[in-house]
Parts: sequence; structure tokens; C-alpha cells
Amino acid sequence: MRRYSIQILHTCIVLLTVYHVHAQQHSIVIQFHPKVGAQQLQLFTEAYSNSNGEPFTVNRFRFYVSHIVLIDEHRQEQTFSNDYFLVDAADTASQKIMLPTSFKKIHAIRFTVGVDSLRNVSGVQTGALDPMNGMFWTWNTGYVFAKLEGQSDSSHMAAHTFSYHVGGYKPGENATRVVVLKTNTDNDSIDITVDELKWFGGKHLISIQQYPVCHQPGSLAMQLADNIAGSFSIENHP
Repeated sequence: MRRYSIQILHTCIVLLTVYHVHAQQHSIVIQFHPKVGAQQLQLFTEAYSNSNGEPFTVNRFRFYVSHIVLIDEHRQEQTFSNDYFLVDAADTASQKIMLPTSFKKIHAIRFTVGVDSLRNVSGVQTGALDPMNGMFWTWNTGYVFAKLEGQSDSSHMAAHTFSYHVGGYKPGENATRVVVLKTNTDNDSIDITVDELKWFGGKHLISIQQYPVCHQPGSLAMQLADNIAGSFSIENHP
């Protein structure tokens, strides 16, 4: 009789533990806010000026986010290493990523901008990594990690276009970048600003007049990747 009582008690403890874990599970929303300085990004219609004083408009802006890691106040980590997301300024739904977590407070978030080398050489992908999304070069050069296209009077290209397709996964030309942001939030959302101006005036000064096009891996792509990594920050609410 005592043995059965112990078994029943053990079963109750297990059930209560499972219930507690599931009860603590909730969703956290990572919301990306494409901006140009302090302004919300407006595609096609709004004219901006970069740090070089060059006017520009944006027609297309996309980037990959992968290997998201949530870090709580005890430095415990929850990793989403198999999830890849394509954030598109033209698609508001894509700018919102919802993830399950049991953390009560998020101390920091870490993620990769781009697609890791393994996925670049793993054959035809689906979902966000489907080549039909227009973010893939060739099997030799792999995925475009981030894309910025628009027009500028400073560009000497036809119709004054500029076009930055940033990628590269091989040694010596790797354009993936890891971003770490401290947030300290106990809310159910993390709001992240993505500032277009940093593409031109971040770690490296990039001139549209001098460099209106980047369509292959290499030194310019890696400089742009450095700037892109610095374009992310935690959104400041009034």
C-alpha cells in the first residue's frame, strides 16, 4: 500500500511540474521597425539624405534574421537555431517574429544577420530560404543576406539607381554578422529599430556616388555587413 502511495505521489508531482512549465510558457514578439534616422521608412515616396549629403529614396529593403537567442536575467539562453526569417519592409507581417519562451524577463537578444554557411550549401531550401523569394544568387555565391535598393541623384547608374545585395559565406568574404542587444524587458515584445542611414555612415563611410552597386561577395559587401550590424538598436519609446 505504501508503494502505491509513493507512486501516486510521484505521478502527481510530475503532472504538477509539467503543468507549471506549460503555464509559464508564453509568446514573445520581436518587432522590427525599419527607419531612416528618426523617421519611419516610406518606400518609393519619401526622399532622405545620408551622411554624405546624398539624396536617396528606398524601393526595396530586406534582410535575413537567424539563430535567435533569448537571454534571461540569470544569463540562461534559449536558442532558436533552426529558424530563419526574411524581414521585408514591404511586408509588415514579416517584421513581426513570434517565439515561445518561458523566460519572465529578457535581459538580451542575440541574432545573426544572414544565413550560415551550412544552409548556403544544403541544396534547395523552403520557406524563408526558398530561392523564389529573390534572395539567392547562385549555388557558388549563396544567399543575399540583406538587400537595399533605391534611387539617388548621386548615382551614375541608369535611372540613378543604387543596389546593394550583401552576402558571402566563404572564408575571407563572410558577410554574416552577429548582433547583441540588451533589452531588460519583462513585456511580451522586443522592439528593434533598423536604421537605413547606418548602411552609409556606420563603421564604414559608403558613398552612393562611389559605390552605387554591390552584387557580389567581397570587401565592399563585408564593409556593408559591418554597417548593417550597427543599424540595429532597441526601440526607444516616448
